[in-house]
Amino acid sequence: MAGAALAATGLVAVPAAQAADDYYAGAEGKTGAELKAALHTIISSGVSTLNYDDVWGALKTTDEDPANASNVTLLYSGESRSKDANGGDSGDWNREHTWAKSHGDFGTSPGPGTDIHHLRATDVTVNSIRGNKDFDAGGEPVDGAPGNLTDDDSFEPRDAVKGDVARMILYMGVRWDGGDGFPDLEPNDQVGNGAAPAIGKVSVLLQWHEQDPVDSVERNRNEAIFGIQKNRNPFIDHSEWADSVY
Repeated sequence: MAGAALAATGLVAVPAAQAADDYYAGAEGKTGAELKAALHTIISSGVSTLNYDDVWGALKTTDEDPANASNVTLLYSGESRSKDANGGDSGDWNREHTWAKSHGDFGTSPGPGTDIHHLRATDVTVNSIRGNKDFDAGGEPVDGAPGNLTDDDSFEPRDAVKGDVARMILYMGVRWDGGDGFPDLEPNDQVGNGAAPAIGKVSVLLQWHEQDPVDSVERNRNEAIFGIQKNRNPFIDHSEWADSVY
């Protein structure tokens, strides 16, 4: 639901109400577990929770192609595709859970399954190829998404979004800690996590975080999400915190 439809639900992106430094005041001077706990409190406070239908409209804002306002940019392929081509058929784009929803079995009810920090516009077929695989390096090329690799139990995104994927996963591990009836999501250093509330490999994700630093597109997406969902990804705003928390 883009434009007027999104506005009708009150899910209109607005400028950040405060500077990022003020937003993170409660985390100042903290490291390790104390920093993680402080960040969890900050990014869990005052959040606007979306339902799964709202996510369609939100992604049309957060994933908008900066070169073409009628399109979204697909995460894995980098392709620009019409916002109206959303759905479940071949050639459509759909809502990819970067933290696969089966890892913790949290589904698509309001909560982690509708958290737009990790939900991305992705080609339907490529989304199916990724499935619920963990993230790791290596594999064979992915049809329809040049630069991505996959094997039986893992998926490696293209270089331009490796860091984006890493920071989305690191965010989820801080935001969703087992409260409110949802699973405690924690990145770990293995693949084949199945239904456990874990996803890997965190050592590889941290490498990707360093390899592919935050760029203006990612910062702009973070601002758009703050306008809609009213919280931020701390690892976009303060990339140095990744090593301290993880």
